[in-house]
Amino acid sequence: MDKEGLIVLLEPAINALGYELVDLDLRSGRGGLVRLFIDRPPAVTLADCEFVSKQIGDLLDVEDPLVSDYVLEVSSPGVDRRLRTPGHFAAVLGTEVNVELKRPVEGRKRFRGRLAKVDTDAIEMHVDGRDWRLPLADLRVARLVPAD
Repeated sequence: MDKEGLIVLLEPAINALGYELVDLDLRSGRGGLVRLFIDRPPAVTLADCEFVSKQIGDLLDVEDPLVSDYVLEVSSPGVDRRLRTPGHFAAVLGTEVNVELKRPVEGRKRFRGRLAKVDTDAIEMHVDGRDWRLPLADLRVARLVPAD
């Protein structure tokens, strides 16, 4: 199962527990890893991470969506919070973000600049004196740049 399939499987369960699945990392094969980034107001605690880890670990044991062995980690989003959904981007309009794409746009895959706009299909960023429209489907990873 790929990252998107795992999000589809896990997101409803995490939401039902009262948390938001911000993003996840998936590394398969030898040294496999499933790292979940969760959030809920006012902040995620270590106890929250342990609780979600136990519940989702049980779900993964039952569903068995991954072919190889893996370690499950659950973490808070941190100060360089990942952005994945239109709602994530809408909440931080006007701030600085780092974006890496799966496929280049005009030969470029990495962008750092001010988030100007978001819709259901794309984000618009002001980078290096120019506006860029980047499709959400092509995002590899996007992160909030922590304020100084």
